[in-house]
Amino acid sequence: MGRRFTQSATGAHVGAEPRGPIARDIHWAGETRSAIGVASLLYSALLAMDAGFGELDATRGALWTGLAALLFVILLPSRVSAGPGLLSARGLLVEHTVRTDSLVSVRWSDGVAQRMILRDTEGSQVEIDPTVLVRNPEMWRRLDTDTRTSLQRGTLLCGETALRRLAQRIDRETALTVFKVSGLQ
Repeated sequence: MGRRFTQSATGAHVGAEPRGPIARDIHWAGETRSAIGVASLLYSALLAMDAGFGELDATRGALWTGLAALLFVILLPSRVSAGPGLLSARGLLVEHTVRTDSLVSVRWSDGVAQRMILRDTEGSQVEIDPTVLVRNPEMWRRLDTDTRTSLQRGTLLCGETALRRLAQRIDRETALTVFKVSGLQ
């Protein structure tokens, strides 16, 4: 990916990414299409309304274009992927990556939009929507395996409760899915 690898005094490759298959958010494309659809619908409605009232001009058209673009940026989900030892969240302009095998903390931010904030020993931080992990079992397995590594190494000082909450939520969702598929619900 164009990263340069340098060797530290200990012989470790700084900047090297672990090799192996990468798990990606399988619902990202659909959510992106939804964001485009909602922004387009708002844009079309605003233009149609202004045209119907006879008030559409270049200034108002530019205003509605900007408003629709802002809504798209707000609704666009981060593209989350997990590889061995890494979790990345790519937004519209930036990508944040955290080493999941050397996590220091995992915090849960409740509010209007729940967020899980992961921080590693290098100071990197990633903020993701926990439903991404709920909907992508392969990504959750990678994170779970790597957080266990962090616990064994003693680097994960804060966050066992947040991870336990997420694991319980995933177990609940999995059980509900199994019941639905088997017709027991």
